[in-house]
Amino acid sequence: MGGFFGAISKRDCVTDVFFGTDYHSHLGTRRGGMTAYSENKGFQRALHSIENSPFRTKFEKDMDSMEGKLCIGCISDSDPQPIIVRSKLGIYAICVIGIINNANELSDELLQSGNANFETMSSGKINSSSLVGALIAQKDNFTDGIRYAQEKIDGTVSLLILTENSLIAARDKVGRLPIIIGNNDEGYCASLESFAFQKLGYKTYKELKPGEIVELTADTCQVLFEGHKKLKICTFLWTYYGYPNAVYEGVTVEMMRARNGQIMAENDIEKGRLPDVDYVCGVPESGVPHAIGYANRSGIPYGRPFIKYTPTWPRSFMPQSQKMRNHVAKMKQIPVHELIEDKKLLFVDDSIVRGTQMRETVEFLYENGAKEVHMRSACPPIMFGCKYLNFSRSNSEMELIARQVIFELEGEEGVKYIDEYCDGDTERGRKMRDEIAKRLKLTSLEYQSLRGTIEAVGKPECELCTYCWNGKE
Repeated sequence: MGGFFGAISKRDCVTDVFFGTDYHSHLGTRRGGMTAYSENKGFQRALHSIENSPFRTKFEKDMDSMEGKLCIGCISDSDPQPIIVRSKLGIYAICVIGIINNANELSDELLQSGNANFETMSSGKINSSSLVGALIAQKDNFTDGIRYAQEKIDGTVSLLILTENSLIAARDKVGRLPIIIGNNDEGYCASLESFAFQKLGYKTYKELKPGEIVELTADTCQVLFEGHKKLKICTFLWTYYGYPNAVYEGVTVEMMRARNGQIMAENDIEKGRLPDVDYVCGVPESGVPHAIGYANRSGIPYGRPFIKYTPTWPRSFMPQSQKMRNHVAKMKQIPVHELIEDKKLLFVDDSIVRGTQMRETVEFLYENGAKEVHMRSACPPIMFGCKYLNFSRSNSEMELIARQVIFELEGEEGVKYIDEYCDGDTERGRKMRDEIAKRLKLTSLEYQSLRGTIEAVGKPECELCTYCWNGKE
Protein backbone atom coordinates (compact mmCIF):
# COMPACT_ATOMS: atom_id res chain seq x y z
CA MET A 1 0.00 0.00 0.00
CA GLY A 2 1.40 3.41 0.90
CA GLY A 3 0.48 6.99 1.64
CA PHE A 4 1.60 10.52 0.87
CA PHE A 5 1.59 14.07 2.17
CA GLY A 6 2.38 17.34 0.42
CA ALA A 7 2.32 21.02 1.33
CA ILE A 8 2.80 24.43 -0.26
CA SER A 9 3.17 27.47 1.96
CA LYS A 10 4.34 31.06 2.32
CA ARG A 11 6.99 29.71 4.70
CA ASP A 12 9.32 26.73 4.70
CA CYS A 13 7.11 23.63 4.97
CA VAL A 14 9.67 20.79 4.96
CA THR A 15 9.05 20.14 8.66
CA ASP A 16 5.30 19.89 8.07
CA VAL A 17 5.84 17.32 5.32
CA PHE A 18 8.30 15.37 7.48
CA PHE A 19 5.73 14.94 10.26
CA GLY A 20 2.78 14.59 7.87
CA THR A 21 4.47 11.80 5.95
CA ASP A 22 5.55 10.09 9.17
CA TYR A 23 1.87 9.95 10.16
CA HIS A 24 1.36 7.58 7.18
CA SER A 25 3.85 5.02 8.48
CA HIS A 26 1.07 2.53 9.31
CA LEU A 27 0.42 2.20 5.56
CA GLY A 28 3.83 0.97 4.44
CA THR A 29 7.03 -0.62 5.70
CA ARG A 30 9.52 -0.65 2.83
CA ARG A 31 10.51 2.78 1.51
CA GLY A 32 10.13 6.45 2.32
CA GLY A 33 10.98 9.59 0.38
CA MET A 34 10.77 13.37 0.42
CA THR A 35 11.28 15.99 -2.29
CA ALA A 36 11.38 19.74 -1.69
CA TYR A 37 11.87 22.71 -3.99
CA SER A 38 13.40 26.11 -3.28
CA GLU A 39 14.75 28.81 -5.58
CA ASN A 40 18.05 28.58 -3.73
CA LYS A 41 18.60 24.81 -3.93
CA GLY A 42 16.20 23.70 -6.66
CA PHE A 43 14.80 20.19 -6.31
CA GLN A 44 16.17 18.21 -3.36
CA ARG A 45 15.33 14.57 -2.78
CA ALA A 46 15.96 12.03 -0.01
CA LEU A 47 15.09 8.32 -0.25
CA HIS A 48 15.59 5.67 2.43
CA SER A 49 14.68 2.08 3.20
CA ILE A 50 12.38 1.93 6.23
CA GLU A 51 12.31 -1.88 6.50
CA ASN A 52 14.28 -1.99 9.73
CA SER A 53 13.67 1.42 11.28
CA PRO A 54 10.83 3.97 11.15
CA PHE A 55 10.53 6.83 8.66
CA ARG A 56 11.23 9.42 11.33
CA THR A 57 14.63 8.05 12.31
CA LYS A 58 15.80 7.80 8.70
CA PHE A 59 14.87 11.34 7.67
CA GLU A 60 15.79 13.39 10.75
CA LYS A 61 19.25 14.19 9.36
CA ASP A 62 17.83 15.20 5.97
CA MET A 63 15.81 17.90 7.67
CA ASP A 64 18.98 19.90 8.27
CA SER A 65 19.80 20.18 4.58
CA MET A 66 16.39 20.35 2.86
CA GLU A 67 14.50 23.59 2.42
CA GLY A 68 11.52 24.83 0.47
CA LYS A 69 8.04 26.28 0.51
CA LEU A 70 6.93 23.32 -1.61
CA CYS A 71 7.46 19.73 -0.47
CA ILE A 72 5.99 16.22 -0.88
CA GLY A 73 6.65 12.98 0.99
CA CYS A 74 5.71 9.36 0.42
CA ILE A 75 5.58 6.04 2.26
CA SER A 76 5.68 3.15 -0.20
CA ASP A 77 5.54 -0.64 -0.09
CA SER A 78 6.66 -0.86 -3.72
CA ASP A 79 8.78 1.80 -5.43
CA PRO A 80 11.40 4.32 -4.30
CA GLN A 81 9.61 7.66 -4.64
CA PRO A 82 9.10 10.56 -5.19
CA ILE A 83 11.06 10.61 -8.44
CA ILE A 84 12.09 13.74 -10.34
CA VAL A 85 10.99 13.90 -13.98
CA ARG A 86 12.13 16.10 -16.87
CA SER A 87 9.57 16.21 -19.69
CA LYS A 88 7.95 18.62 -22.12
CA LEU A 89 5.79 19.71 -19.18
CA GLY A 90 8.89 20.83 -17.30
CA ILE A 91 10.80 19.44 -14.34
CA TYR A 92 8.63 18.07 -11.55
CA ALA A 93 8.55 15.49 -8.75
CA ILE A 94 5.86 12.82 -8.61
CA CYS A 95 4.74 10.08 -6.21
CA VAL A 96 1.88 7.63 -6.65
CA ILE A 97 -0.04 5.18 -4.47
CA GLY A 98 -2.14 2.28 -5.66
CA ILE A 99 -1.34 -0.52 -8.09
CA ILE A 100 -0.83 -0.82 -11.86
CA ASN A 101 -1.81 -4.30 -13.07
CA ASN A 102 -0.95 -3.68 -16.73
CA ALA A 103 2.45 -2.02 -16.19
CA ASN A 104 4.29 -4.32 -18.62
CA GLU A 105 1.77 -3.78 -21.40
CA LEU A 106 1.81 -0.01 -20.96
CA SER A 107 5.61 0.17 -20.85
CA ASP A 108 5.92 -1.97 -24.00
CA GLU A 109 3.43 0.28 -25.77
CA LEU A 110 5.37 3.41 -24.82
CA LEU A 111 8.76 1.92 -25.67
CA GLN A 112 7.59 0.74 -29.09
CA SER A 113 6.36 4.23 -29.87
CA GLY A 114 9.79 5.59 -28.93
CA ASN A 115 8.31 8.05 -26.46
CA ALA A 116 9.78 6.96 -23.15
CA ASN A 117 12.58 5.71 -20.98
CA PHE A 118 11.86 4.34 -17.53
CA GLU A 119 13.49 4.36 -14.14
CA THR A 120 14.00 0.69 -13.30
CA MET A 121 14.45 -0.85 -9.86
CA SER A 122 17.11 -3.45 -9.04
CA SER A 123 14.43 -6.15 -9.40
CA GLY A 124 14.01 -5.14 -13.06
CA LYS A 125 10.50 -3.81 -12.48
CA ILE A 126 9.61 -0.36 -13.78
CA ASN A 127 9.10 2.31 -11.15
CA SER A 128 5.37 3.05 -11.14
CA SER A 129 5.92 6.80 -10.73
CA SER A 130 8.16 6.75 -13.80
CA LEU A 131 5.50 4.92 -15.81
CA VAL A 132 2.78 7.33 -14.73
CA GLY A 133 5.04 10.27 -15.58
CA ALA A 134 5.61 8.87 -19.08
CA LEU A 135 1.88 8.48 -19.61
CA ILE A 136 1.21 12.03 -18.41
CA ALA A 137 3.81 13.30 -20.91
CA GLN A 138 1.72 11.97 -23.80
CA LYS A 139 -0.53 15.01 -23.40
CA ASP A 140 0.12 18.74 -23.50
CA ASN A 141 -0.79 19.61 -19.90
CA PHE A 142 -0.98 17.95 -16.51
CA THR A 143 -4.77 17.75 -16.36
CA ASP A 144 -5.15 15.93 -19.65
CA GLY A 145 -2.07 13.84 -18.93
CA ILE A 146 -3.30 12.66 -15.52
CA ARG A 147 -6.73 11.80 -16.90
CA TYR A 148 -5.12 9.93 -19.80
CA ALA A 149 -2.88 7.96 -17.43
CA GLN A 150 -5.77 6.99 -15.17
CA GLU A 151 -7.86 5.82 -18.11
CA LYS A 152 -5.02 3.70 -19.52
CA ILE A 153 -4.11 2.13 -16.18
CA ASP A 154 -5.79 -1.08 -15.03
CA GLY A 155 -5.75 -0.68 -11.25
CA THR A 156 -5.71 2.34 -8.98
CA VAL A 157 -3.54 5.43 -9.06
CA SER A 158 -3.70 8.51 -6.85
CA LEU A 159 -0.83 10.95 -7.13
CA LEU A 160 0.95 14.11 -6.04
CA ILE A 161 2.99 16.27 -8.41
CA LEU A 162 5.36 18.99 -7.24
CA THR A 163 6.34 21.66 -9.75
CA GLU A 164 8.42 24.76 -9.17
CA ASN A 165 5.24 26.77 -8.56
CA SER A 166 2.45 24.51 -7.34
CA LEU A 167 1.30 21.19 -5.96
CA ILE A 168 -1.11 19.03 -7.99
CA ALA A 169 -3.19 16.32 -6.30
CA ALA A 170 -5.31 13.76 -8.16
CA ARG A 171 -7.55 11.13 -6.57
CA ASP A 172 -7.96 7.80 -8.36
CA LYS A 173 -10.87 7.75 -10.77
CA VAL A 174 -13.32 5.81 -8.56
CA GLY A 175 -12.01 7.03 -5.21
CA ARG A 176 -10.79 3.74 -3.77
CA LEU A 177 -8.34 5.79 -1.74
CA PRO A 178 -9.07 9.18 -0.17
CA ILE A 179 -7.25 12.48 -0.63
CA ILE A 180 -8.06 15.28 1.80
CA ILE A 181 -7.04 18.90 1.31
CA GLY A 182 -6.20 20.97 4.38
CA ASN A 183 -5.40 24.66 4.73
CA ASN A 184 -4.28 27.34 7.17
CA ASP A 185 -3.42 31.03 6.94
CA GLU A 186 -0.14 30.26 5.19
CA GLY A 187 -0.98 27.59 2.65
CA TYR A 188 -2.48 24.23 1.71
CA CYS A 189 -1.66 20.56 2.12
CA ALA A 190 -2.82 17.29 0.54
CA SER A 191 -2.93 14.03 2.49
CA LEU A 192 -4.34 10.53 2.42
CA GLU A 193 -4.96 10.70 6.19
CA SER A 194 -6.84 13.72 7.56
CA PHE A 195 -5.34 13.42 11.06
CA ALA A 196 -1.86 13.79 9.54
CA PHE A 197 -2.34 17.54 9.11
CA GLN A 198 -4.60 18.36 12.04
CA LYS A 199 -1.69 18.26 14.52
CA LEU A 200 0.22 20.60 12.20
CA GLY A 201 -2.31 23.41 12.41
CA TYR A 202 -4.25 22.74 9.20
CA LYS A 203 -8.03 22.38 9.02
CA THR A 204 -9.96 20.23 6.59
CA TYR A 205 -10.74 22.23 3.45
CA LYS A 206 -12.28 19.51 1.28
CA GLU A 207 -12.12 15.81 0.40
CA LEU A 208 -11.50 15.26 -3.29
CA LYS A 209 -14.19 13.53 -5.31
CA PRO A 210 -13.30 10.40 -7.31
CA GLY A 211 -11.01 11.44 -10.16
CA GLU A 212 -10.87 15.06 -9.03
CA ILE A 213 -7.68 16.99 -9.80
CA VAL A 214 -6.69 20.18 -7.97
CA GLU A 215 -3.74 22.56 -8.17
CA LEU A 216 -2.59 24.14 -4.92
CA THR A 217 -0.64 27.32 -4.36
CA ALA A 218 -0.04 29.05 -1.05
CA ASP A 219 -3.17 31.13 -1.67
CA THR A 220 -5.52 29.01 -3.77
CA CYS A 221 -7.01 25.59 -4.40
CA GLN A 222 -8.02 25.50 -8.06
CA VAL A 223 -10.08 22.62 -9.44
CA LEU A 224 -8.54 21.41 -12.71
CA PHE A 225 -11.01 18.55 -13.18
CA GLU A 226 -14.20 18.14 -11.19
CA GLY A 227 -14.05 14.37 -11.05
CA HIS A 228 -16.70 11.67 -11.33
CA LYS A 229 -19.88 10.73 -9.49
CA LYS A 230 -19.08 7.02 -9.17
CA LEU A 231 -17.44 6.20 -5.81
CA LYS A 232 -15.96 2.80 -4.89
CA ILE A 233 -13.90 3.45 -1.76
CA CYS A 234 -12.14 0.44 -0.22
CA THR A 235 -14.18 -0.89 2.72
CA PHE A 236 -11.09 -2.63 4.13
CA LEU A 237 -9.74 0.83 5.04
CA TRP A 238 -12.25 0.99 7.88
CA THR A 239 -11.94 -2.67 8.83
CA TYR A 240 -8.17 -2.87 9.09
CA TYR A 241 -5.77 -0.51 7.35
CA GLY A 242 -7.08 2.85 8.51
CA TYR A 243 -5.68 4.40 11.66
CA PRO A 244 -8.34 4.66 14.44
CA ASN A 245 -8.85 8.43 14.18
CA ALA A 246 -8.79 8.52 10.36
CA VAL A 247 -11.93 9.83 8.65
CA TYR A 248 -12.91 8.64 5.17
CA GLU A 249 -15.96 10.09 3.39
CA GLY A 250 -17.13 11.47 6.74
CA VAL A 251 -16.93 8.12 8.57
CA THR A 252 -14.41 7.77 11.43
CA VAL A 253 -12.55 4.45 11.55
CA GLU A 254 -12.84 3.99 15.34
CA MET A 255 -16.61 4.60 15.27
CA MET A 256 -17.12 2.17 12.39
CA ARG A 257 -15.19 -0.56 14.21
CA ALA A 258 -17.17 -0.11 17.43
CA ARG A 259 -20.47 -0.30 15.49
CA ASN A 260 -19.14 -3.34 13.66
CA GLY A 261 -18.51 -5.16 16.93
CA GLN A 262 -21.97 -4.29 18.20
CA ILE A 263 -23.55 -5.68 15.04
CA MET A 264 -21.58 -8.95 15.37
CA ALA A 265 -22.73 -9.33 18.97
CA GLU A 266 -26.35 -8.63 18.02
CA ASN A 267 -26.12 -11.27 15.31
CA ASP A 268 -24.68 -13.86 17.73
CA ILE A 269 -27.44 -13.08 20.27
CA GLU A 270 -30.18 -13.30 17.64
CA LYS A 271 -28.94 -16.64 16.27
CA GLY A 272 -28.17 -18.18 19.68
CA ARG A 273 -24.41 -18.24 19.03
CA LEU A 274 -23.27 -16.02 21.89
CA PRO A 275 -20.85 -18.26 23.81
CA ASP A 276 -20.52 -18.47 27.57
CA VAL A 277 -17.11 -16.86 28.05
CA ASP A 278 -15.28 -14.93 30.75
CA TYR A 279 -13.94 -12.13 28.57
CA VAL A 280 -14.26 -10.55 25.15
CA CYS A 281 -10.82 -9.61 23.86
CA GLY A 282 -9.38 -7.81 20.84
CA VAL A 283 -6.38 -9.00 18.85
CA PRO A 284 -4.13 -5.92 19.00
CA GLU A 285 -4.26 -3.40 17.58
CA SER A 286 -7.02 -3.07 14.98
CA GLY A 287 -9.15 -5.84 16.51
CA VAL A 288 -9.51 -3.92 19.78
CA PRO A 289 -12.28 -1.42 18.88
CA HIS A 290 -14.29 -4.18 17.17
CA ALA A 291 -14.00 -6.19 20.40
CA ILE A 292 -15.00 -3.24 22.60
CA GLY A 293 -18.15 -2.83 20.54
CA TYR A 294 -18.87 -6.56 20.87
CA ALA A 295 -18.33 -6.47 24.63
CA ASN A 296 -20.52 -3.41 25.15
CA ARG A 297 -23.41 -4.95 23.25
CA SER A 298 -23.09 -8.49 24.65
CA GLY A 299 -22.58 -7.42 28.26
CA ILE A 300 -19.52 -9.66 28.57
CA PRO A 301 -16.53 -7.92 30.25
CA TYR A 302 -13.71 -6.74 28.03
CA GLY A 303 -10.23 -7.98 28.93
CA ARG A 304 -6.66 -7.96 27.63
CA PRO A 305 -5.18 -11.44 28.17
CA PHE A 306 -2.01 -10.53 26.30
CA ILE A 307 -0.22 -7.31 25.49
CA LYS A 308 1.93 -6.62 22.46
CA TYR A 309 5.43 -5.40 23.27
CA THR A 310 5.95 -2.68 20.65
CA PRO A 311 8.99 -0.55 21.63
CA THR A 312 11.38 -2.83 19.71
CA TRP A 313 9.15 -3.87 16.80
CA PRO A 314 6.24 -1.43 16.45
CA ARG A 315 4.68 -3.51 13.65
CA SER A 316 4.79 -7.29 13.42
CA PHE A 317 4.84 -7.20 9.60
CA MET A 318 7.94 -4.98 9.46
CA PRO A 319 10.47 -7.69 8.47
CA GLN A 320 10.23 -8.68 4.82
CA SER A 321 10.69 -12.39 5.55
CA GLN A 322 7.40 -14.13 6.38
CA LYS A 323 9.30 -16.47 8.71
CA MET A 324 10.78 -13.51 10.57
CA ARG A 325 7.40 -11.71 10.67
CA ASN A 326 5.83 -14.76 12.29
CA HIS A 327 8.65 -15.02 14.79
CA VAL A 328 8.45 -11.32 15.71
CA ALA A 329 4.67 -11.59 16.12
CA LYS A 330 5.19 -14.46 18.56
CA MET A 331 7.91 -12.65 20.51
CA LYS A 332 5.71 -9.58 20.97
CA GLN A 333 2.87 -11.42 22.74
CA ILE A 334 3.30 -11.03 26.50
CA PRO A 335 0.64 -12.92 28.53
CA VAL A 336 -1.39 -11.64 31.48
CA HIS A 337 -1.68 -15.01 33.21
CA GLU A 338 -4.58 -14.11 35.50
CA LEU A 339 -6.72 -13.35 32.45
CA ILE A 340 -5.82 -16.53 30.56
CA GLU A 341 -5.45 -19.45 32.98
CA ASP A 342 -8.64 -21.56 33.14
CA LYS A 343 -10.54 -18.83 31.26
CA LYS A 344 -12.93 -19.08 28.33
CA LEU A 345 -12.08 -16.28 25.91
CA LEU A 346 -13.71 -14.76 22.84
CA PHE A 347 -11.35 -12.85 20.58
CA VAL A 348 -12.25 -10.43 17.81
CA ASP A 349 -9.72 -9.90 15.00
CA ASP A 350 -10.02 -7.51 12.06
CA SER A 351 -9.80 -10.31 9.49
CA ILE A 352 -8.58 -13.83 8.78
CA VAL A 353 -6.39 -14.01 5.69
CA ARG A 354 -3.99 -16.97 5.70
CA GLY A 355 -4.57 -17.93 9.33
CA THR A 356 -0.87 -18.49 10.12
CA GLN A 357 -0.48 -15.87 12.83
CA MET A 358 -3.92 -16.58 14.27
CA ARG A 359 -3.04 -20.26 14.67
CA GLU A 360 0.10 -19.30 16.57
CA THR A 361 -1.84 -16.85 18.74
CA VAL A 362 -4.39 -19.53 19.63
CA GLU A 363 -1.63 -22.01 20.45
CA PHE A 364 0.01 -19.34 22.63
CA LEU A 365 -3.24 -18.88 24.56
CA TYR A 366 -3.68 -22.61 25.15
CA GLU A 367 -0.03 -22.94 26.21
CA ASN A 368 -0.74 -20.31 28.85
CA GLY A 369 -3.75 -22.14 30.24
CA ALA A 370 -6.81 -20.96 28.28
CA LYS A 371 -9.78 -23.30 28.57
CA GLU A 372 -11.59 -22.19 25.39
CA VAL A 373 -10.74 -19.77 22.56
CA HIS A 374 -13.58 -18.48 20.39
CA MET A 375 -12.93 -16.18 17.43
CA ARG A 376 -14.99 -13.57 15.61
CA SER A 377 -13.71 -12.06 12.36
CA ALA A 378 -14.70 -8.41 11.97
CA CYS A 379 -15.21 -8.84 8.22
CA PRO A 380 -16.52 -11.57 5.88
CA PRO A 381 -14.24 -14.41 4.70
CA ILE A 382 -11.59 -13.04 2.34
CA MET A 383 -12.12 -14.91 -0.91
CA PHE A 384 -10.17 -12.89 -3.49
CA GLY A 385 -6.77 -11.23 -3.57
CA CYS A 386 -7.21 -7.49 -4.03
CA LYS A 387 -6.51 -6.34 -7.59
CA TYR A 388 -7.13 -2.66 -6.96
CA LEU A 389 -4.74 -1.97 -4.07
CA ASN A 390 -2.19 -3.99 -2.13
CA PHE A 391 -4.74 -4.99 0.53
CA SER A 392 -5.06 -8.77 1.09
CA ARG A 393 -2.92 -9.22 -2.01
CA SER A 394 -1.61 -12.78 -2.46
CA ASN A 395 0.53 -14.53 -5.03
CA SER A 396 -2.28 -17.06 -5.30
CA GLU A 397 -5.82 -17.02 -3.95
CA MET A 398 -5.12 -20.53 -2.69
CA GLU A 399 -2.99 -18.84 0.01
CA LEU A 400 -6.27 -17.59 1.51
CA ILE A 401 -7.49 -20.04 4.14
CA ALA A 402 -11.15 -19.71 3.12
CA ARG A 403 -10.35 -20.60 -0.50
CA GLN A 404 -8.12 -23.50 0.61
CA VAL A 405 -10.97 -25.01 2.59
CA ILE A 406 -13.52 -24.49 -0.19
CA PHE A 407 -11.20 -26.21 -2.68
CA GLU A 408 -10.69 -29.17 -0.34
CA LEU A 409 -14.44 -29.48 0.20
CA GLU A 410 -15.57 -29.20 -3.43
CA GLY A 411 -12.58 -28.61 -5.69
CA GLU A 412 -12.76 -25.95 -8.38
CA GLU A 413 -16.56 -26.25 -8.44
CA GLY A 414 -16.68 -24.65 -5.00
CA VAL A 415 -16.02 -21.19 -6.45
CA LYS A 416 -19.54 -21.25 -7.88
CA TYR A 417 -20.90 -21.22 -4.34
CA ILE A 418 -18.88 -18.36 -2.83
CA ASP A 419 -22.05 -16.58 -1.67
CA GLU A 420 -23.18 -19.67 0.24
CA TYR A 421 -19.78 -20.15 1.87
CA CYS A 422 -19.82 -16.52 3.02
CA ASP A 423 -23.20 -17.06 4.69
CA GLY A 424 -22.90 -18.75 8.08
CA ASP A 425 -26.56 -19.82 7.95
CA THR A 426 -26.07 -22.17 4.97
CA GLU A 427 -24.79 -25.75 5.06
CA ARG A 428 -21.73 -24.81 3.03
CA GLY A 429 -21.07 -21.80 5.26
CA ARG A 430 -21.19 -23.92 8.42
CA LYS A 431 -18.87 -26.57 6.92
CA MET A 432 -16.28 -23.95 6.00
CA ARG A 433 -16.40 -22.31 9.45
CA ASP A 434 -16.15 -25.66 11.23
CA GLU A 435 -13.15 -26.72 9.15
CA ILE A 436 -11.30 -23.41 9.62
CA ALA A 437 -12.05 -23.54 13.35
CA LYS A 438 -10.62 -27.06 13.47
CA ARG A 439 -7.43 -25.98 11.66
CA LEU A 440 -6.95 -22.97 13.92
CA LYS A 441 -7.90 -24.94 17.08
CA LEU A 442 -10.81 -22.63 17.83
CA THR A 443 -13.78 -23.55 20.00
CA SER A 444 -16.04 -21.61 17.64
CA LEU A 445 -15.66 -19.26 14.69
CA GLU A 446 -18.03 -16.72 13.14
CA TYR A 447 -17.55 -13.99 10.55
CA GLN A 448 -19.18 -10.61 10.21
CA SER A 449 -21.56 -10.62 7.26
CA LEU A 450 -21.17 -8.35 4.27
CA ARG A 451 -24.49 -6.75 5.17
CA GLY A 452 -23.24 -6.12 8.70
CA THR A 453 -19.98 -4.61 7.44
CA ILE A 454 -21.84 -2.23 5.13
CA GLU A 455 -24.23 -1.29 7.93
CA ALA A 456 -21.27 -0.50 10.20
CA VAL A 457 -19.73 1.82 7.60
CA GLY A 458 -23.06 3.53 7.04
CA LYS A 459 -22.49 4.26 3.35
CA PRO A 460 -24.54 2.90 0.41
CA GLU A 461 -23.26 -0.46 -0.80
CA CYS A 462 -22.87 0.93 -4.33
CA GLU A 463 -20.22 3.38 -3.03
CA LEU A 464 -18.07 0.67 -1.39
CA CYS A 465 -15.51 -1.68 -2.92
CA THR A 466 -16.07 -5.18 -1.50
CA TYR A 467 -14.14 -7.15 -4.12
CA CYS A 468 -11.95 -9.10 -1.67
CA TRP A 469 -15.09 -10.62 -0.10
CA ASN A 470 -17.48 -11.21 -3.01
CA GLY A 471 -15.37 -10.76 -6.15
CA LYS A 472 -17.76 -8.18 -7.56
CA GLU A 473 -16.39 -5.21 -9.50
